[in-house]
Amino acid sequence: MKKHFQFAAVACALGLALAGCSQTTQSDKPTEVVQQAQTVKHYDAETFFDTTSIRGSSFSPKGDKILVSSDESGIYSLYAVDVKTAKKTRLTDFQDSTYAVRYFPNDERVIFTKDSGGNERFHVYIREVDGSVKDLTPGEETRARFAGFTEDGSHFYITSNQRDAKFMDLYRVDAKSYEVTPVYQNKMGLDVGAISPDGRFIALSKNNSNKDSDVFILDTMKKTLKPELIAGKGVEATFGPETFSRDSKALYYSTNAKGEFAQIWRYDLTSGEHRLALKDDWDVNFIYFSKSGRYQVSGVNADASTKVTVIDTQTGQSIAMPSLPAGNLRGVNFSADEKTMAFYLNSDTSPNNLFVWQVGSSKASQLTNSLSAAIDQNDLVESTIVRFKSFDGLEIPGVLYKPKQANSNNKVPALVWVHGGPGGQSRTGYSAMQQHLVNHGYAIFAVNNRGSSGYGKTFFHLDDKKHGTDDLQDIVYGKKHLQSLDWVDGDKIGIMGGSYGGFMTAAALAFEPEEFKVGINIFGVTNWVRTLNSIPPWWESFKKALYDEMGDPATDGERHRAISPLFHAKNITKPLMVIQGANDPRVLQVESDELVAAVKANGVPVEYVLFDDEGHGFTKKENRIEASNAYLKFLNTYLNN
Repeated sequence: MKKHFQFAAVACALGLALAGCSQTTQSDKPTEVVQQAQTVKHYDAETFFDTTSIRGSSFSPKGDKILVSSDESGIYSLYAVDVKTAKKTRLTDFQDSTYAVRYFPNDERVIFTKDSGGNERFHVYIREVDGSVKDLTPGEETRARFAGFTEDGSHFYITSNQRDAKFMDLYRVDAKSYEVTPVYQNKMGLDVGAISPDGRFIALSKNNSNKDSDVFILDTMKKTLKPELIAGKGVEATFGPETFSRDSKALYYSTNAKGEFAQIWRYDLTSGEHRLALKDDWDVNFIYFSKSGRYQVSGVNADASTKVTVIDTQTGQSIAMPSLPAGNLRGVNFSADEKTMAFYLNSDTSPNNLFVWQVGSSKASQLTNSLSAAIDQNDLVESTIVRFKSFDGLEIPGVLYKPKQANSNNKVPALVWVHGGPGGQSRTGYSAMQQHLVNHGYAIFAVNNRGSSGYGKTFFHLDDKKHGTDDLQDIVYGKKHLQSLDWVDGDKIGIMGGSYGGFMTAAALAFEPEEFKVGINIFGVTNWVRTLNSIPPWWESFKKALYDEMGDPATDGERHRAISPLFHAKNITKPLMVIQGANDPRVLQVESDELVAAVKANGVPVEYVLFDDEGHGFTKKENRIEASNAYLKFLNTYLNN
């Protein structure tokens, strides 16, 4: 549901959309991405969003069902998918999205989370076998998270800020009576990262700055209940807990202390020995184990694509997977007996599809077909990873989508997409919104400007306290790269993005007013002075890291004002669209209200789309459909005219 306000000389309906990314090969030369123009069937937004988004892969105790969240009804709801028949049974039906956590270990009760209207105050819920639902963490201001089961399934853990809105305390919950017992009262600003299977050890982390974090171990058998620093002392580097070994004897943690990229290290809880467990030429993003520890699952962020590896710990070798369709593995999970593996495949031209595989067999079974049956996958576009030189010679990566109908004789308009963050990354994978735009002839270049994650810690910190300056120039030079391609219409290039990307969009129109023909600001920060003074209370544990990157409002207010588009809105002369969720706790609605009013005063076409049932992001399919259709109409009116 939305409220729609028009402030334009020529009325046009606009909307919003969210982005994903894609990839195939790497190229430094524009000529390497040139393709022959093709005839492509055009699909409307309803068809693209007929595609189902699906996530989650928790097995039921017997291994005969898989718990997922799917938006096939228009909003994320819980479903049980039968492993043999692929039949889906709907388990929840709320007005807000519900997100699957897992089945209970010994019965078919389900744990899930839900917020209210996008306010990000997620609660932990139990769905009983009879379908009744219990909120374990009630309270309008409460924010809670599931933190794991004990090995025997008799208890599980949650974190909650019910005692103090700023800090997440740890609680143990009896799996039968739901009696809640406090375990650790968090007065040090630590974050719970992992709990050992036997429930004895808790791994916590502390953000000292955006370059420096530490790992602590809390032994619950010690009366003092005082966390002990075990990694990070005297070293300016990031350290973060990942998981415990299944025998509760060791902690695996991530750190970039030994180089540009994150590695996985193993800490022996008895001897105190640290040793390298896993490294790569890119960031190792995660590691976890199957129930007995037989299988180790890890993921590497390899040039904006996640590469998942599954190791048989008995042999030390990667397991031999069966022949599968093209795509990247994600969401790998094992049944309790470790005989069956569930996973997703995702590619630029295919959304997540759920598979199950009897380990060692020659064939996997596909349980879902998420792409709309009306879409020919051959009409969709695979992306290319390209790099270009910015204003100072720094090499900047990006994810480029070239419409199939584009060539030197049929130049197409283009959009520079800026990811969220700060510190996010545009990545490969299926996006209905992006494929919709590309299908209708708009090139998209998702630039990973300096400050983006995934390219090493030096690159990540290049924009610290330089937002709206050096990073903005990377975006401008991304536009110049597009202009160097003989299949792009260099006079028809716009900019768009969400959150931090929305800020960059507004900044581009305010500080580089002649560079882009249009701008789409999706819930973007426009007044850093207000935003940094009104962050949600539950951000307290990493507020220092945020201030290290953006600047402390107590001392950097003058710079924040200087980079805030709102205070320079008089410079905006190009058509602007602003998208806002009324329940957004990060970028308050007043930010967008004020920018719209300021740009309207310039006599510039501007349209404001306010969704009254969304927050910082959009969960309802009807909103995404309406927005994507309207968005395309806006581009056809102001960019490709």
